[in-house]
Amino acid sequence: MKLSKIAFLIATAGLLTACGGSDNDDSTPVIETGTFNLGVSDNPADAKKVTIAFKQVVLKNDAGSISFDVSEDGELKQVDLLEFQGSEVETLVSGQDVVVGEYQMCIYMENSEVANEESSYVQTMDETIAGLTTNSNGSCGGVGAEDDNTGRLFFNKAFTIAAGNNSFVAEFNLQKGLQGPKGNKDYWTLKPTSVQLVNSAEVGAINGSVSTEVIEQCEMAAGGSEFSSAVYLYPEATALENMDDFRDSESQFIMVAPIAAARVNPVLDANDDVVSYDYEFGFVVANNYSLGYTCVAQNDDPELPNTPEDDPAFFLHADEQEVIVINGETTERSF
Repeated sequence: MKLSKIAFLIATAGLLTACGGSDNDDSTPVIETGTFNLGVSDNPADAKKVTIAFKQVVLKNDAGSISFDVSEDGELKQVDLLEFQGSEVETLVSGQDVVVGEYQMCIYMENSEVANEESSYVQTMDETIAGLTTNSNGSCGGVGAEDDNTGRLFFNKAFTIAAGNNSFVAEFNLQKGLQGPKGNKDYWTLKPTSVQLVNSAEVGAINGSVSTEVIEQCEMAAGGSEFSSAVYLYPEATALENMDDFRDSESQFIMVAPIAAARVNPVLDANDDVVSYDYEFGFVVANNYSLGYTCVAQNDDPELPNTPEDDPAFFLHADEQEVIVINGETTERSF
């Protein structure tokens, strides 16, 4: 990993000036730093692989920008987000000293509109490979990859790097922001708004299992032969009948949009027999939540309203209430 020394010196010089240093003061200003770490994790969509080729991470504030080259041995850092579900994290930036203060962040990825396993791509359940892009670009405080094939994931919300160790996770909500090919396009698109930055010190986790009985009841209610199980996370006291889908448009007045979704994965024993079906939300801000289970997550198109009356239908089959998340702890809740 390479730290952009020019950007770092610019940022440091600006902060030194802000500290009030002058030629008449022989004392050396003390610049307090904190350690910056950044990882990526995922709330998955209905795909087999979602691989992003990361280029760099940029922090910016009023004093300047700091750029971290996350490539490895000259090659882009490819991360299949579906390998890092729940609390699993892949590290992009580790152990970098940064002047304490408020920052905003951009993450740059390589866009690819063609199927290329050496770049960003999606592999669907039928093994088809397609390109992956994001429709945002531009610099971050004057710093950023300028290549035509570069996409930018920009976090508007400022965050604080304090003295000591600071660990953040960029969590991708693919169920909400990953869009399949549309119209005459044969590549996938990742919405920049589908990524949120969380401070690892301010979150807990939720995990549990879904019983075979609940899964079978849902599949019977759905009919058909294609199913994709997922658990949806909702705000506190969201009743089952008010649990809505992911969509761009405003939900109906009484309906509540989900915060995130987690895939339900089979757990195998040594003989490759399924022993349970588990899910996990790895980075959840401490609060009270509701959970909803569906076996037809593949029918939830984030660009369109999806209802039980549609064909194919989308619905939440079962719910769990009063799911309390505490900082640094894991809450267990099963269906």
